[in-house]
Amino acid sequence: MKIQRCKGMRDLSPAEMTAFHLVEGICRDICSGWGYKEVRTPTIEYLHLFTSAGTLTPGMLGKVYSFLDWDGWSGERVVLRPDGTIPVARLYTESLQGELARLFYTTNIFIFEEAGEKTRERWRCSTELIGAGSATAEVELIALSLEVLKKLGLKGVELRLSHAGLIKALLVKLGLSPEEQSRMFGRILDGDNKVLAEVSRESPEVGNTLKPFLSLKGQSPGFLRNQKALLARNMLEIRQYLDEFLKTVDLLDELGVKYQINIASGAGFEYYTGIIFQLFIGKEKVGGGGRYDALIPSMGGGDVPASGFALYLDRLMDLVKAESFVKAVPERVLVRAKSGGAVKEAFKAADKLREAGYVAEIDLDGKKSDARWIIEVQSEAPKFTLIDAETKKKTEASTVNEVLKRLEGEGGD
Repeated sequence: MKIQRCKGMRDLSPAEMTAFHLVEGICRDICSGWGYKEVRTPTIEYLHLFTSAGTLTPGMLGKVYSFLDWDGWSGERVVLRPDGTIPVARLYTESLQGELARLFYTTNIFIFEEAGEKTRERWRCSTELIGAGSATAEVELIALSLEVLKKLGLKGVELRLSHAGLIKALLVKLGLSPEEQSRMFGRILDGDNKVLAEVSRESPEVGNTLKPFLSLKGQSPGFLRNQKALLARNMLEIRQYLDEFLKTVDLLDELGVKYQINIASGAGFEYYTGIIFQLFIGKEKVGGGGRYDALIPSMGGGDVPASGFALYLDRLMDLVKAESFVKAVPERVLVRAKSGGAVKEAFKAADKLREAGYVAEIDLDGKKSDARWIIEVQSEAPKFTLIDAETKKKTEASTVNEVLKRLEGEGGD
């Protein structure tokens, strides 16, 4: 019987891993350059970390991989992490409290999909900015995420903006129970397009007020200012959130960053409290993030503002053109011992080549290699023969240093 991989999981070939590390490396370099420090959290966390109020939407909680971690006669339910931000918030609360923390990490998350047609294991390159609550902090994260995508050579990136606090304040006006408000908010974040129709049916008067906001699309800070003026008397609750939103878009305008306002855009995380942003290339969502000021307090970490974003590594590696970065790939050399007595010399030669920046492979039983250069090593003089695998040209040398000079002269890197 042929053994197959688990449904919804993905193998990564050597070529795909090249793209994976390319994206990961660029994310790491740029985040480090912006002053962010790398962290890592466990793959398994306690379930209650994700079920506390204001963390994941009910739709997301229904897709977690959960099981009982036995300890003698008792046990506690644990999960494969379905999100990266919540464990980092736990890490901050446990170990970094009181600091302004700029953190980044590469992680995998696990989300159950019944049909298994979508990927169940997903890779993220993420950042969290904990301890800063200004519009400048939000714009820093947006600018950082856009710089990563630019460095990857990706064009046509669309930035979409929403605001969770504004959505919640508007839903309060429906007069629903807190449970119903939470359910409707979760559906909006999960991208449910039927919510607008239901809002209008629940309360036509309020629905007519909410609809312009929830259906708002386009680069229209002017629209937000007009609505703020019109509703200042009747809906004072939304002024704070409109002001926050406007501060962020004004800064983006100053920096010349293009964006689309889309209030009812889906994000899937209940912990968002402020600005939400999403990044698209065509119809493909490649990342997103936002402000989550209530998450650290919910874990007993005090009144600490926070925001962050994630770039979808597995989607980006399919979009990035790895061949554009081919110059960064070292030259490959195959080192072949012509006799048993030359094995030690072959290993020493391979070490020298690696120190010089080459990828050096030891020939194993004459197996086929895609290396451009072959070095044959023998016990007697001349000890080394350099062979160009493409032209079949051979050059003899007495030392490894001579081989290196020949490689450089022949066009090796």
